[in-house]
Amino acid sequence: MATRIRLARGGKKKRPFYRIVVADSRSPRDGRFIERIGSYDPLLTENKVSVDAERAKYWLDVGAKPSHRVSKLLAVQGVEHKLVVAPKPRVPQAEGAAKPKRKKGKAAAGGAAAESGS
Repeated sequence: MATRIRLARGGKKKRPFYRIVVADSRSPRDGRFIERIGSYDPLLTENKVSVDAERAKYWLDVGAKPSHRVSKLLAVQGVEHKLVVAPKPRVPQAEGAAKPKRKKGKAAAGGAAAESGS
């Protein structure tokens, strides 16, 4: 079972509150989880994050992969782990490939209309 450490959203509309949970990677965002290891409240000015560092370290040692945001939150709390950031794939673009040119104006539209009307 592939496990992830990620955020599960709670709270009301426009008032987010997140739980830091360990869940199976196939389960939905706010669905079933294995263990709750902390919380994150983005609306607070101080003490936004609370994490059980011992349990977080355990799950990281077992092989759970943190999401990008959780990885940053754990770093702020001082939980040492390897920052897991997957680089975005870059799609190379051909230099000579240009979009095909289209005819402008009424001539292109009028010619098509004249042909279909006859």
